[in-house]
Amino acid sequence: MTGHALADTSTARPGGESLIFVDSNVLLYAVDEVDPEKQRLARNWRAELWKNRRGRVSFQVLGEFYVNAVRKQPAARDEARAEVRDLLAWNPVVTDTALLERGWKLQDRYRLSYWDALIVAAAKAASCRYLLTEDLQAGQQLDGIEVVNPFLRSPESAL
Repeated sequence: MTGHALADTSTARPGGESLIFVDSNVLLYAVDEVDPEKQRLARNWRAELWKNRRGRVSFQVLGEFYVNAVRKQPAARDEARAEVRDLLAWNPVVTDTALLERGWKLQDRYRLSYWDALIVAAAKAASCRYLLTEDLQAGQQLDGIEVVNPFLRSPESAL
């Protein structure tokens, strides 16, 4: 897993740099060896986001990552926990009443699943311009956030 040191990750970015919200599927590909090409691409995104300190997540994403990583590799529980601890540096968005309400509005407006709507709502709450995921349509605009498929675009195109 990453082993990155915690870093300052305030949402105010000098020079107008865009923040990028990362879905759990991208984090999972980075640690899963089943698809080496997707693993390489996901790791490249993750490394660039750490380097530029522009990655964001939610506690929902961290929970989804942890549960699925441990399900795939039960012996890697400690490594999955270490990854989650590292990602706490990305200022995870908490699901509260306001996020829940915004998620429901997005669910109705865009006909998203409940979980995807919460992710979009969390990306908006974190002031992100991009949502890095393969689960939604690449290029789609959702409440001012552009969906980016990490396997179709390079980090340089958004960073």
